[in-house]
Amino acid sequence: MTVMANHTIPTGWTLISLRPQGQQAALRHAAAGLGGRTVALSPWRLQRLQGSAARQQLQRALTSDRVVFTSPAAVAAAASLLPLAAAQRSPWLTVGEGTARALLAHGVADVHAPQRMDSEGLLAMPVLGDVRGMQIGLVTAPGGRGLIAAELQAAGAQITRADVYRRLPLRLSRRMLARLARSPAPWLLAISSGEALQRFWQQLPARWQQRLRANAIALVASDRLGAQAQALGLTRVVRSEGPTSAQLMAAAHTALTGPAAT
Repeated sequence: MTVMANHTIPTGWTLISLRPQGQQAALRHAAAGLGGRTVALSPWRLQRLQGSAARQQLQRALTSDRVVFTSPAAVAAAASLLPLAAAQRSPWLTVGEGTARALLAHGVADVHAPQRMDSEGLLAMPVLGDVRGMQIGLVTAPGGRGLIAAELQAAGAQITRADVYRRLPLRLSRRMLARLARSPAPWLLAISSGEALQRFWQQLPARWQQRLRANAIALVASDRLGAQAQALGLTRVVRSEGPTSAQLMAAAHTALTGPAAT
């Protein structure tokens, strides 16, 4: 992460993280570097799928003309089922650089990642320019990233899906909401998943929804997520360049030192 001058950042602020349970460390460390504390309000935890059915599904997906991994969690879960470097037969694609780094760490050499780290950026890549008649493997989890499969199918591709992990919903922690109530403003809500935002928001009591509308600045990893946040009444929105901790903290720096912080 690039070190940013922080002498204009308010003393004390709070990052609200919707990352999966147990995956807060990088974002918490990055926020602390800018003088912020983190309150984790995870809407789910991740569980890897095991067994012969999941392995066979993955094997079929990895023989496709193109293979898309949707997250670092998908890479980790797939690697627990099969040795990935030995399985590569075609270009493999990722939604973002974090997923690409995860594949490289497993010895996968031919990895393509978009500069714009979201579903739209992936779909705009030249390697997916003409997919008519192609078989495309999608290594992912149930739910989420529905745009990728829908757009590729509409362009004439056949999707071979391998669900290698799943999201297990969690009840929103009243203890963590109480901690948020005691945490210093401004509150910055980091949004890198539309499904996570939806699950989080649906569990919030109405008074808490109103409180966030009044007090929170949304850090969004894409224009689509920005529109989703605004539809919920979160009117102060700052666009991040992507979903990584460094990118979200760059957006946090902008939010904390710009007009949105007032």
